[in-house]
Amino acid sequence: MDSAVPGSAGPEPETSQDVNAAPVRARRVFYIPGYDPIHPRRYRELYRKEAAAQAEISAYQIALRPQAKAASNEGEKPRPYGWRVSAAIDDHPVRSEFSVLVWSDIVRDSMDASIAGTYLQLIRTAWIYITSGTLGRLMRLRKGPVIAALYPVGMLLVQALLALLLLWACVAGWEAVLALLGDQMSWVLQLPGWGIGAAGALALLRWFKKQDGKFFAYYLMHDYAYSAASRGENPPELEARIAAFKEEISAALRAGDIDELLVVGHSSGAHVGVSVLADLIREGLPGACPEIGFLSLGQVVPMVSFLPRASRLRTDLQYLSQREEIAWVDVSAPGDGCAFALCDPVSVSGVAPPDKRWPLVFSAAFTQTLSPERWAELRWRFFRLHFQYLCAFDRPGDYDYFRITAGAQTLRQRYRSRKASGSRIDVPVSRYTSVRPE
Repeated sequence: MDSAVPGSAGPEPETSQDVNAAPVRARRVFYIPGYDPIHPRRYRELYRKEAAAQAEISAYQIALRPQAKAASNEGEKPRPYGWRVSAAIDDHPVRSEFSVLVWSDIVRDSMDASIAGTYLQLIRTAWIYITSGTLGRLMRLRKGPVIAALYPVGMLLVQALLALLLLWACVAGWEAVLALLGDQMSWVLQLPGWGIGAAGALALLRWFKKQDGKFFAYYLMHDYAYSAASRGENPPELEARIAAFKEEISAALRAGDIDELLVVGHSSGAHVGVSVLADLIREGLPGACPEIGFLSLGQVVPMVSFLPRASRLRTDLQYLSQREEIAWVDVSAPGDGCAFALCDPVSVSGVAPPDKRWPLVFSAAFTQTLSPERWAELRWRFFRLHFQYLCAFDRPGDYDYFRITAGAQTLRQRYRSRKASGSRIDVPVSRYTSVRPE
């Protein structure tokens, strides 16, 4: 069962920030999606719907408005897709501006593989995770995400097997027809059977791919193959996007009209956020800098950080875990079978420094923060549960996505007294722990 009760985690990390600062009046939120090819409007509509539901449950006010338009100066780059939120929570009015840092185009390009190409990805990805020892190490953490990683392999193999069975059935059926007609079983006469069978098998595989919105086999295979293809090293296009994200966030910091800048990384977006923020801090923050928060949700960091060439990510994890310039909170739940729930991404990657401050790891406790009826409804909807962190809870605990992103407290203020979950996993597990020299 999830635990909503704070576990003993030792003393709270020391910071130089004033946790008793005035309430937040203005906030900028940057949301980094996971491996998702869908247009970012999906996240706006999700926020609109779920914020309204949570506001009704928790008796506060929250409303969305269109994104503020930037001045139309010649040569000025367009703002990232986003929206504005006005909220009155605990009698404090707050305005928050959301921006989605989009990399869905990179995801779509990486998913542009043929059926044969996808099966080649399957072989290559399985080979990398198995021969590097990464799969075995991941199995020491949580079974859920490992099962999720093995699911597309199994499902694609089942689809291939069914296609082969259809091919065999067509060939056998054609041979039976020839036998009834008394024709000799020469290879020439068998060719039509093989042709019909091959056409049928290909049509079946194409049907499976077309129905992947129900099966998710191709989607998940492309997801795991994307990082595995370079053995954990960021592809050039992702490195370029990380640099662009850093510039976008840096510009918001320099604007100087906000009390908190909050970066939210969900699923694969969590490890992207780690590198973005690490680069941002290395570059140097402005003198008058607002509070900076990093909220990682349902993270799958070990799927990448455990790979042999992920030294860039491991370096960034180690670096960010020491910084007092930010507050980093990592929220997951054992009920989410697609995340490495309660696994400290820094510690399990084997790069925790002696002066480690972050992240604060605790559970969203789905079995307690969702009513029995709601939990029964969602329990087996694995992909929906992976997005529950962004949704309303009908029995909310101390995790409330909308209070965090639209309320009057900074992330640091909100969780300054929160202890890490006692059931978290914070021991080194990764075989590969190399980092780049700073």
